[in-house]
Amino acid sequence: MQANRVEGRGLIDRDAPLNFRFNHEKMQGYAGDTVASALLANGQRLMGRSFKYHRPRGPLSAGPEEPSALLTIGRYEHEDPNVRATVRELYDGLRARSQNHRGSLERDFMAVTDLMNRFFGAGFYYKTFMWPAKFWESLYEPIIRAAAGLGALPGDNDPSQYEHGCRHCDLLIIGAGPTGLMAALTAGRAGARVILADEDFLMGGRLNAESHEVGGMAGSAWAAQAVAELAAMPNVRLMPRTTVFGVYDGGVYGALERVGEHQAEIPADLPRQCMWKLVAKRAILCAGAIERSIAFENNDRPGIMLAGAARTYLNRYGVAAGKSVAVFTNNDDGWRTAEDFRDAGLDVAVVADARADAKERDGFRTIAGGVIADSVGRLGVHTATIRHKTGTEDSVRADLIAVSGGWSPAVHLTCHQGCKPVWREDIAAFVPGANPPQGLTVAGAAQGDFSTSACLAGGASAAQAALADLGFEAPAMETPEAEDGATMITPFWKVEGCQRAWLDHQNDVTVKDIAMSYKEGFKSVEHMKRYTTLGMATDQGKTANVPAIALMAELTGKSIQETGTTVFRPPYTPVPIGAFGGRHRGKHFHPTRLTPSHDWAAANGGDFVEAGLWLRTQWFRQGSEKGWRDSVDREVVTTRSKVGVCDVTTLGKIDIQGADAGEFLDRVYQNGFSKLAVGKCRYGLMLREDGIVMDDGTSARFAEDHYVMTTTTAKAGQVMRHLEFCRQCLWPDLDVALISTTEQWAQYAVAGPHARDLLRKVLDAEHDISNDALPYMGCAEVTVCGGVKARIFRLSFSGELAYEIAVPCRYGHDMMEVLMKAGEEFGAEPYGTEALGVMRIEKGHAAGNELDGRTTAGDLGMGRLGAKKNTDFIGKTMAQREGLQAEDRAVMVGLKTVEPTAKIGGGAHFLEKGAEPTLETDLGWIASVAWSPELNNYIGIGFLKHGKDRMGDRLRAWDGVRGTDIEVEICSPHMVDPEGERLRG
Repeated sequence: MQANRVEGRGLIDRDAPLNFRFNHEKMQGYAGDTVASALLANGQRLMGRSFKYHRPRGPLSAGPEEPSALLTIGRYEHEDPNVRATVRELYDGLRARSQNHRGSLERDFMAVTDLMNRFFGAGFYYKTFMWPAKFWESLYEPIIRAAAGLGALPGDNDPSQYEHGCRHCDLLIIGAGPTGLMAALTAGRAGARVILADEDFLMGGRLNAESHEVGGMAGSAWAAQAVAELAAMPNVRLMPRTTVFGVYDGGVYGALERVGEHQAEIPADLPRQCMWKLVAKRAILCAGAIERSIAFENNDRPGIMLAGAARTYLNRYGVAAGKSVAVFTNNDDGWRTAEDFRDAGLDVAVVADARADAKERDGFRTIAGGVIADSVGRLGVHTATIRHKTGTEDSVRADLIAVSGGWSPAVHLTCHQGCKPVWREDIAAFVPGANPPQGLTVAGAAQGDFSTSACLAGGASAAQAALADLGFEAPAMETPEAEDGATMITPFWKVEGCQRAWLDHQNDVTVKDIAMSYKEGFKSVEHMKRYTTLGMATDQGKTANVPAIALMAELTGKSIQETGTTVFRPPYTPVPIGAFGGRHRGKHFHPTRLTPSHDWAAANGGDFVEAGLWLRTQWFRQGSEKGWRDSVDREVVTTRSKVGVCDVTTLGKIDIQGADAGEFLDRVYQNGFSKLAVGKCRYGLMLREDGIVMDDGTSARFAEDHYVMTTTTAKAGQVMRHLEFCRQCLWPDLDVALISTTEQWAQYAVAGPHARDLLRKVLDAEHDISNDALPYMGCAEVTVCGGVKARIFRLSFSGELAYEIAVPCRYGHDMMEVLMKAGEEFGAEPYGTEALGVMRIEKGHAAGNELDGRTTAGDLGMGRLGAKKNTDFIGKTMAQREGLQAEDRAVMVGLKTVEPTAKIGGGAHFLEKGAEPTLETDLGWIASVAWSPELNNYIGIGFLKHGKDRMGDRLRAWDGVRGTDIEVEICSPHMVDPEGERLRG
């Protein structure tokens, strides 16, 4: 085991061995390993198969940009597919297996596709399998879908827990390499609230992967010292294992913390992952840079990796990715790999430097102007073919080819709000553009400063500038001494004459595919991306995009800047859907809100239904009743003849205060409220900007500067968001404040002839609720049950004498019991939403079925509501559009079935007698229906063309879905007590 460990190298804990399995084979690693480093230590270079050709693949990188070494980690329902082995932390007992192969990893039957590669070029599925057409769905598509894909989900529900969180800071620093650590030290010592987030489990970035010194000590030691100092600061929060994956408006950053993934058994009180919303006044991107490869024939074999990755495995993990290395580079950085391997006592077979003026260095066989043209080895490279600048070739034995094509700054987060990167010739890479997201600055290698000294100085400078903006006095920082060598590079993208030279190692996109894209007219980088699928894999083209863009630039004769880049969008690295969902799964996918009387209702025969986010009582069953209709009919009759109590807490309640509260309501409602008297309520209709009705409700005025608005249950959240938008964006100059109080007040409707008698027994004696003292549409602040603060509203949705009484929610359950106890002598009974619906249909009150996003105030018979209002309001102008004022628009009417017991359904259409059911003969539709115990008839509310002129007419209610065709009579929607004598009594 671990034959490839190098003594004296690495930051792993050799006193903490860890046992794990790969494809059922027992292996061993150490604490501090990743799965990839542990596999390489055990001599396992082959880790997977590519997507299209099922080519053998090993790790290309040592970080989150990894396209090839994708594994399935875990067992049974805990299996996690497509895990990058280069970033998954090793733990004892870990189970890993390769994926995307039929048969064993070494003998993949699907590798036959590689033998037929000439038929499977870029876009082959667009141009093949075209005939016969009927074969596509029955044969071709099933075969392609069965062959496609990488890892597979386990199929069982994920038992892991996920969490959401929010943190605020003065300064967010993204990346804990030398730049990020220096920035954090600067800001931390200044007393600013700092969050330092890094995707690695060991902070330090490239300092942990290099052999040079910082401040007279090993770079990794300096990093550990800096991290220890930051950890001791109370104003600094370190967030390792945290990837900042997206930049959003208002200084908001999305971050994913891998809380428990590095443990074999996640403690019950910890989530597997936490999705963080980080809110920062300023942020510094210190994400470093990503190395890229050079394309040459068969450059994808296991054992061929980026030169920086080879150094990482050696210096951080103490692993020799090969016993004999051939280095292929076009820049000075590639030489570091050769030097580190030599210093570790490993064989450096050759250094092929594509620069013609490359100088030989002592101890190395140097091929100036030379390239690696090909590689040999079925399941892992063992020979490199060297091509000299004279054109001659020779072979070198090497089980590791380390390639360095230069470094690309990790600009991705700077592009999430439309900032386009720009090309810098001196480093042959894209750097952040001039307009990054507001509040975000870039420092270090992420903006093209590649030396360690420049990164340290850049981090301190960026932090000092951010602190100055925030009003902090930045301390003077002494930058530790570090290497400051310039990295010279001569761009070199591919070896001439190569065809099967890979750019995108996961999606099997080659140099030839880019040429094919160009020939077929897909020359835009976005078109090229979609034609070839380059950059569309889990790595999002982090190592492939720049070389591909450079090759397309060569083909088109344009500069790389003119060719441009593809669009970078969140997330920066893959984020599991479970993390987005957090706790919102199963029963918690939508939070279930229970009304204050829920327990009382459950104990008294309540039958519940989901209403928006609430669970409301539909009806209350009693022993002898055979079905829901019996219960609903009884509740309606009792309420209309005696008294009924209904929990209406779910109605949205919004507290509106401020000197301009009345004017604010004038602008959001169709009718006016600024002149509403204190102690009065008024019905209001709210329009969208397009003139369509959004919601309706009542607003009560308790003081000159204090209103309480009610909304429908379903639209409570939408209306609150709408009001906040109006307050913050449309009229920020108005003195008005809003807060949702839906959950703070328990509210009950008490309706029926004895409603006032019941409430007199509940309200404290000093409160007069007689018809003169509290008339219809009145409101007042009162006390109940000996001093409990309450509010009372004289409102009626049922059409009876009715009130709504509201108390603080903590008294809600007790209030229901008190109301029912007080109502015993009057025959009081509770009623649910079905009875409420029946009574509102009898009275012609519009509700959700009628406010369906298509109806106007005129359609509802409320066109004159606020007609004399001179002030502007939302939707006023658009409501005057010709189509919304057309004479033949369907308006709200009532209806009764000619045969009283003939059951009609919502959604039926109005037709003339004898008319065929077509769009041309359609006269309107029925929105709501119910059986009316009061009228002993099926009734409904609908919308009918020229409805006002058709009172008394008989039409057909045709329902093609239910197969019914029933004769109905059109009438006023106010079918019970049309004059409103009961509610005003």
